[in-house]
Amino acid sequence: KQWYQRRVRVKRFVENRKKACRTWTPHVGGNPHRVVLEKDSLNVWLDGVKLDVMGEFTDNGTETHFMIDNHEAVIRAVTSGKRREGIIYSLFIGDTQVPDAFENDNL
Repeated sequence: KQWYQRRVRVKRFVENRKKACRTWTPHVGGNPHRVVLEKDSLNVWLDGVKLDVMGEFTDNGTETHFMIDNHEAVIRAVTSGKRREGIIYSLFIGDTQVPDAFENDNL
């Protein structure tokens, strides 16, 4: 019974974290990284270190620029146009979109 309660708590934690943050795990220059965007503060973390980022408004939303191993990275925030979906956050390294880290998570 305790293992089940722990599993439920972990699952709730992950679900709440997914609502508060967006996480990506790109490999850049052969190195694995973890990029986390805190949606409430728009802070960006790379491998546990808070980054100084440059944000700008665009016609479609906002872009947050930073570097990963001397590669340009940008987080684009655009409205989904649907009230329930809200804002869609996407990470691009160069012209390549990085998939969300939790897309295939089976917790």
